[in-house]
Amino acid sequence: MEPRESWAALAAGGVAGVCVDLILFPLDTVKTRLQSPQGFRKAGGFRGIYAGVPSAAIGSFPNAAAFFITYENVKSVLHHGSTSYLTPATHMVAASLGEVVACLIRVPSEVVKQRAQVSPSSSTLRILSHTLYHEGIQGLYRGYKSTVLREIPFSLVQFPLWESLKAGSSNASGNVLAALGGIWRTQGLSGLFAGVVPRMAAISLGGFIFLGTYEKTHQLLL
Repeated sequence: MEPRESWAALAAGGVAGVCVDLILFPLDTVKTRLQSPQGFRKAGGFRGIYAGVPSAAIGSFPNAAAFFITYENVKSVLHHGSTSYLTPATHMVAASLGEVVACLIRVPSEVVKQRAQVSPSSSTLRILSHTLYHEGIQGLYRGYKSTVLREIPFSLVQFPLWESLKAGSSNASGNVLAALGGIWRTQGLSGLFAGVVPRMAAISLGGFIFLGTYEKTHQLLL
């Protein structure tokens, strides 16, 4: 992969990440509060719907950039010497490794963001300091493995499909046709599906904005 292509993937991924995170942030807040054990209203309801947005804004660019730079480089390496029928597998491996790397940035950002979303009266910096003081650096990586395991199956479907759509049409925008929302709770059926509607909406719209923005920005930079 040429340096120019690497920089384009880095910048385009970062721009795409910032766009989707900021546009869909209110939906994510509603989903998080619906899942909160303390209940939607006590978690903040519709008040302070942008609580935690600094964490998302700071983490979204490097998170998305890390994913796409890993994805494009791994894809470039694996494409050499591989046959056409192995192309989907190449995209699956590249996307999986991209998620593993991106989650090193995404998980700390998500931990702080989600805690701010259910405590709108506390600042992002205060929550970060409190987490580091009481839990250490490992507190910021709480749920890293489960996040990776949640994201990889989605990427295994999304990216081979996206690459296939790009190869079939020069105007493809990377629509998301499948959404995986593993929402586990111990509150019965209602708890299990708490927040599923805003999450599905966020995933569907997010995939369209994320991949569409990435592709257009990548084309402009090249």
